[in-house]
Amino acid sequence: MLLATAYLQLVSPYLAAAALVLALGCLVYAFLLTRRLKRLALGRTGSIEESVNIIKRELDELKTFRVELQKYLKTAEARLRGAVTGIGVVRFNPFEGQGQGGNQSAAVALMDERGVGVVLSTLYSRDRVAVYAKPIDGGKSEFELTAEEKAAITKAKEEIAKLTKST
Repeated sequence: MLLATAYLQLVSPYLAAAALVLALGCLVYAFLLTRRLKRLALGRTGSIEESVNIIKRELDELKTFRVELQKYLKTAEARLRGAVTGIGVVRFNPFEGQGQGGNQSAAVALMDERGVGVVLSTLYSRDRVAVYAKPIDGGKSEFELTAEEKAAITKAKEEIAKLTKST
């Protein structure tokens, strides 16, 4: 018993120092936790419940925005499908061998992704210019097409294919 008492007297200052260090560590940890909780609290009152409500409200707003954005993008995509995305131009001389016109005549195909559009042909000579328009549906026309008009449609289709392939 005497030995145990002597041993406790010898160890007690170290135990007290260890308890002090442990208490200081707990105080620092409590201070850091308090600081983290204050940062977590966003609202005017600084309560976590209010912070959760604020975050929930903002999340609901983001969900609503996402739904609206998806609707807008679908509408925009539908509108873009009807926009002219394929343009083919072929210049030619309709009067080869006669010395008239040069390569001033042209066939221009303007089409959207669905192959709907128009082919405009101009025939240029010194004394007049003629312009013809033929509708295109599905990449074809119900009217007879010249070789130049067919070449312009092919170029427009190739341009559309490049655009749809890159996206």
